[in-house]
Amino acid sequence: MLSGNIVDTALVITAGLVVLALLMNVWRMVQGPSLTDRILALDTLYINSIALIILLGIYNGSALYFEGALLIAMLGFVSTAALSKYMLRGDIIE
Repeated sequence: MLSGNIVDTALVITAGLVVLALLMNVWRMVQGPSLTDRILALDTLYINSIALIILLGIYNGSALYFEGALLIAMLGFVSTAALSKYMLRGDIIE
């Protein structure tokens, strides 16, 4: 029983730190001096939101959260690739 409390405490502390990282990413997206900084902050925001969802899945003991995290990961990859292509060429569809 003691180890369950330690794991729950570690999950809550880790989730708090990930939320702090999310807030710093939002701050960088709003204040970022260039478009590249904002895109990088958006990409990191996706990664941190995936980490938060996985932590929530571990805490609740449900595998459904992992599928949601996988979906967000795929959307994050596609959007980052599309934004990078737009920055390089000015057009997404050739």
